[in-house]
Amino acid sequence: MGLDQYLSKKTYVKNWSFHTKEQKHTVTVKKGGKKRTDINPEKISYIVEEVMYWRKANQIHNWFVQNVQDGEDNCREHYVEKEKLKELVDTCKKVRDSLLKSEIKLVQAEVGWANGEKMYDNIEVYTDTEVAEELLPPSPGFFFGSYEFDKWYLQDIENTINAIEPLLDSDGEFYYDSSW
Repeated sequence: MGLDQYLSKKTYVKNWSFHTKEQKHTVTVKKGGKKRTDINPEKISYIVEEVMYWRKANQIHNWFVQNVQDGEDNCREHYVEKEKLKELVDTCKKVRDSLLKSEIKLVQAEVGWANGEKMYDNIEVYTDTEVAEELLPPSPGFFFGSYEFDKWYLQDIENTINAIEPLLDSDGEFYYDSSW
């Protein structure tokens, strides 16, 4: 239970009679090493890949809600322009770079529940969070994860950069979806 987020890439692979041999795609679907006979590869129009999965990266989710979903958090699939993905990568890099220059301090934070009581532990958080708070603030929600600017926050930022940046030079359409 909690916030799950997905970025999918949809690539058009339908072959047309006017396509040259170099333009045509070959699609093979196998299960257990054997070709599927119940799927006609000539009728496949799109390949959909899950190119990124986040778990409780509420700051990334909030960015998509504000910049792609017109502020409406509705658990539906939304088309994402490639320019928006580039904007997200650039934003993540600014936040990452600012946090890496920041000092770290220990604070006591809520880390979960046990036997009906809140549990606390000391965690390391970044002290200079002004850029992160402005560009990628944590977003509250039901089981949305931590709101701390800690190593997990930074890890979500770095994972986002590493997964999305290589996609910026690829063909296809991109879609963001979330659920909780």
